Amino acid sequence: MTAPKRILYVENGIGYGGAIICLRHLVRNLDRSQFTPMVVTGRTGPQYEEIAQEALWKHIPDRHIDIVGLHHKLDPIKWIDSIPGLRFITNQLLARADDLFNFLPFFINLLWTAWRFKADLIHANNEPLCNRAALLVGKLLKIPTVCHVRGNQDGTSLMKWAYSLPTHFTPVSQWVSSAIQSKLNVPENKITVIYDGLELDGLDPDTDGTLFRKQYNLTDKDFAVGLVGLLIPWKGQEIFLDAARALKDKIPNLKMLIVGGIPDDCVPYEKMLKERVKNEGLESTIIFTGHVTDMPAAYNGLDVVVSASTSPEPLGTVVIESMALGRPLIGPDHGGAAEMMDHEKTGLLFKAKSSESLAEAIGNFHQSKEKREQLGQAAREHALRTFAVETHVTQMQAVYNSLLVNSK
Repeated sequence: MTAPKRILYVENGIGYGGAIICLRHLVRNLDRSQFTPMVVTGRTGPQYEEIAQEALWKHIPDRHIDIVGLHHKLDPIKWIDSIPGLRFITNQLLARADDLFNFLPFFINLLWTAWRFKADLIHANNEPLCNRAALLVGKLLKIPTVCHVRGNQDGTSLMKWAYSLPTHFTPVSQWVSSAIQSKLNVPENKITVIYDGLELDGLDPDTDGTLFRKQYNLTDKDFAVGLVGLLIPWKGQEIFLDAARALKDKIPNLKMLIVGGIPDDCVPYEKMLKERVKNEGLESTIIFTGHVTDMPAAYNGLDVVVSASTSPEPLGTVVIESMALGRPLIGPDHGGAAEMMDHEKTGLLFKAKSSESLAEAIGNFHQSKEKREQLGQAAREHALRTFAVETHVTQMQAVYNSLLVNSK
């Protein structure tokens, strides 16, 4: 009997969000008779530590120095630009510090881990540039690498170099596949589009959302609209606040919830959002929930779910989860949301980056409970056909087997 192949998964995301959630669904459902998984994460915490109950797990720190935080402090300083070349020198020093104190220790530790684990294949769970350590380890060990591409990237020379490293790509949508082919010259024969998969059985549309509403003092009369996602600027929280300001006097008992955790890098962003809420008189309308553990209850406690990413999102977990639960969903008319949602049939699309269009869509749903129920049911039927974790795992394992056969 052939021993199971060893797959090393490497997750270097900014925080605990859709990418790591989908990875956990994949690892939990991987056929253990064929594959033995090990998950390496650059970050740690209670949610990451839960992975150890599902697979081999190791935390390898990838940020000993907070280079992003230093950029946040230095970038606004204007006097640096008054001295020719100083801004360039500063950026170069930060980049080299990142290489020396963050990238190099992570790379060495990961190389040792992969060698000890005797990995047969490395699966990088994020785009190639932030996962270049994993891809370079694959090159050194002469084993195939899969890169799970989840976003749209600029076609810079550095990005093109990073995209030359993986053996194969598994973008999460046709939109991402087209982008990496046109912008980064990735050959079509190195691409297999695989939609993210979730354990849909665990997303019960009958989950009671009452406790969630009570937790945030929402009454039966309140019309609760929730923007779900990590507090990252491109997730659209500012547009959501703009829409709240436009709607607060038009929709009685309107409550607009910002649902999601805060990555360490984005604490200043959260502070800015809360200052806006105070300065614009939105305290009685906007609610910040922070990270929510029981997401099915949160979705079902909301009257409408919103995804408002200002940059095209590959295939947001919010879209999948919300549709699977049969919730009324509003999403931007670009990226994965536009690919997955059928306007006026499985949800409402609004003009990306437009708070006026978002406010109009929220008002549209507010006017008709029948429309909310009808579109929500149609969304669930579509999700059950498209995003089952079994389909996702079967397709991903087929990619692994193909690469492993060809690597012999």
